[in-house]
Amino acid sequence: MQRDLKKTWVSSLKDATASAQSLVVAAFKGLSASEVVDFRGKAKAMNPKVKIKVTQNRLAKIAFNGTKFQGLSPLFKGATLIAYSEDPISSAKLVHTYAKANDKVVILGGAMGEEILDVEGVVRVALLPTLDEARAKILAVLTTPAGNVARVFKAYGETPQAAAA
Repeated sequence: MQRDLKKTWVSSLKDATASAQSLVVAAFKGLSASEVVDFRGKAKAMNPKVKIKVTQNRLAKIAFNGTKFQGLSPLFKGATLIAYSEDPISSAKLVHTYAKANDKVVILGGAMGEEILDVEGVVRVALLPTLDEARAKILAVLTTPAGNVARVFKAYGETPQAAAA
């Protein structure tokens, strides 16, 4: 790769991940180009906000130097890819889901915000609900009691005792 292209690649990676809240590094030894394309397609279908990029290790280390992802530099060995997102959970959830189904993809570590995570940390984050899932659960908890009260009043109004009183 020519020097100008390398500078452009480093700059684009740094810009693309600047607003990312999470980044996961994974090894993909033995994954063919078509399988990487398939992975990207599944990622886009699962969550279009998660971006996947096959890295050039030396250039990725340069791009992340001085950023919140600098601590991930030791993970860039061999064939690696990164998944990043502005949502702190989506990238971990996506890579974890794909890695469970495909043994050629292995999570090496990641970062959430300023915190560097090991493999177990990434898996723990992946098991958390996404922001949308958490909102749905909270909404269900809040609306359930109101629904129960409405059903009690409706049932009370339909009983013969209520009509006689």
